[in-house]
Amino acid sequence: MFPLTEENKGVAWLLLSSGTCPRCIFRFCGVDFHAPYKLPSKELLSELQKFLESEKDTVILEAPNPPLKKIRLQESDDETADLSQNGEGRLSAVGSVAPRSSCLNVCNICLGILQEFCEKDFIKKVCQKVEASGFEFTNLVLSVSFPPQLSVREHAAWLRVKQEWGKQSLSLGRNDIIQLKEAYKWITHPLFAEQLGVPIDGKSLFEVSVVFEHPETVEDCHFLGSICPDCFKPAKNKQSVFTRMAVVKALSQIKEEDFLKRFPCPPNPPKAVCSVLEMECAHGAVFVAGRYNKYSRNLPQTPWIIDGERKLESSVEELISDHLLTVFKAESFNFSSSGREDVDVRTLGTGRPFAIELVNPHRVHFTSQEIKELQQKINKSSNKIQVRDLQLVTREALGHMKEGEAEKTKTYSALIRTNKAIREKDIEFLNGIKDLKIEQKTPLRVLHRRPLAVRARLIHTMETRYVDEHHFRLRLKTQAGTYIKELVHGDFGRTQPNIGSLLSVTADILELDVESVDVDWPPALDD
Repeated sequence: MFPLTEENKGVAWLLLSSGTCPRCIFRFCGVDFHAPYKLPSKELLSELQKFLESEKDTVILEAPNPPLKKIRLQESDDETADLSQNGEGRLSAVGSVAPRSSCLNVCNICLGILQEFCEKDFIKKVCQKVEASGFEFTNLVLSVSFPPQLSVREHAAWLRVKQEWGKQSLSLGRNDIIQLKEAYKWITHPLFAEQLGVPIDGKSLFEVSVVFEHPETVEDCHFLGSICPDCFKPAKNKQSVFTRMAVVKALSQIKEEDFLKRFPCPPNPPKAVCSVLEMECAHGAVFVAGRYNKYSRNLPQTPWIIDGERKLESSVEELISDHLLTVFKAESFNFSSSGREDVDVRTLGTGRPFAIELVNPHRVHFTSQEIKELQQKINKSSNKIQVRDLQLVTREALGHMKEGEAEKTKTYSALIRTNKAIREKDIEFLNGIKDLKIEQKTPLRVLHRRPLAVRARLIHTMETRYVDEHHFRLRLKTQAGTYIKELVHGDFGRTQPNIGSLLSVTADILELDVESVDVDWPPALDD
């Protein structure tokens, strides 16, 4: 059943004769069900022309640009002049014939978007590129970007159609028109799904984006710059100030009479269709989490590079991420963890939680066994680190790693040297201290990358083990974020109190190990 009604005929005549494609005519007539848009372009045009077959008292005003204008013999001279304002035409009696517009003509509103770019040939070409991209996906989201001048052309057509509706005492709001992107999705989504064999899902992490351009009409927007200059501000990451958002904003502000003076309504037909500026496939980031142990006292957590010079050949981050990049076929990664240890500090016990964001991965589906094998491969590649509980996690789950970090506790073991000889009874009193409050000014060694501040921290418990008259071991549980080395030696008085001041000696730390990071994430897995 044809979707237009008798009251639509005037608007349909007006648009078709000015060079508008049938699908855009449906949009401006408010056709909001999908089926008519999905018919082939030639069939739509034929059906529309049959619908518009008129009485024998009609004539056609033929003109090269726009191509065809319909008037009635009984219309006044003023009305005729209004309809032929874009060029001189000639009258010819043609009897019961509707405007005959070739389906090859480029639509003056969508610039061909709802014509050849909705056909199966174009869909097939896009799908071939998707399949050749090497991405693994089970659904996809289609993102299309249209030239901003389409908004200008649609606004012009709306003003003219609104005028036509007004003759019938009907109104047409801007929101009554079916959006171009909506109509495009109605037509193309089923075709893409059929061709690729996967559903279209707006929440999919795999995105196929198609960007259209139309150089021929790029200046359609420029007159808005002089009328609404505040809408067009230069931006560093934009090549042109005439972005779609800026154009839409200007169209919402411009007065109708100012627009009508500067732009033809309806818009003139173009010579060429849009072209595809770029077509890209991209997959949203996936996240891998786990816990790592670090057994080397000569390994930084992240690459140690100063003034462009690498100080050590590897890092915890690289020893883990290099394997993930290869297996997931990702472009890049971002590493994060629950705190960090110095290059000369080991991380023991159950390890330190970490997460890695893999950017634009081409492979994303892994079984638990494959992840376990990947963990084994990482562990076999180096004796400096070990990874456990490796697993895929969601972006939302990453918050657990940082959640309440200030309230978390960490346990350390340190070997301490004193300048003065000590006896076992000299250090025993430390065992009885609970929840010692200290204040730490930003340590000198990290001042280049941390803001200057005084941080209050709690030392929950301390446990000593005497070694000899100049050495003892100290096991302590502290609030997360405590600078342990400075707690021991005082950092020239920047940490108060400190172990040295409590013992009335000069103390220094020779070895430091992280024994536990009390963050219950990610979930522990069975070996």
